Amino acid sequence: MGREELMQELVRVAYRRGHFQLRSGQWSQEYVDKYQFEARPALLKALAQMLAEHLPALTEVVAGIELGGVPLAVAVSLASGVPCAFVRKQSKGYGTQRRSEGYPVEGRRVVLLEDVVTTGGQLCAGIEALRQEGAHLLLALCVVDREQGAAERLQELGVPFRALFRLSELRAVAHAETGSHTSWRKEP
Repeated sequence: MGREELMQELVRVAYRRGHFQLRSGQWSQEYVDKYQFEARPALLKALAQMLAEHLPALTEVVAGIELGGVPLAVAVSLASGVPCAFVRKQSKGYGTQRRSEGYPVEGRRVVLLEDVVTTGGQLCAGIEALRQEGAHLLLALCVVDREQGAAERLQELGVPFRALFRLSELRAVAHAETGSHTSWRKEP
């Protein structure tokens, strides 16, 4: 599936218009429902292949932040052959009590994966957790950048940021398909 076709499919299954509160606390008239694109095997596989193409050559581990980054990390790991790790939002009081689970990240070059990014707050927390465990961050990579400051925040942390798609691109595709920015997208 090419980039344009993949973007059209993302819009079809995951782009919504309405009134939504985002994880950042902000309200938006647009929403990209990550669970819709992560729950469809063909779409997840195509996204994982595209994400894998963006991995730097020296990548030793791909890591995904719970919850949405976990299916991406597994799918990218399968597509690339690079082992994966999972970053908890907070450590559990039992077991290893670590913020990073799965393949060890200490001393390794890691790419952090996320689904939809707004301000980058969750990515920043994931970067901090991985650095505390001794990882060397090569890149933060996401499926959709909502273009609300994540790139700048990550630049301050010294971590390059790349997105497969920008929200403005999805909006343009939705507008072209419906002829209106205000139409509601219904569940497929």
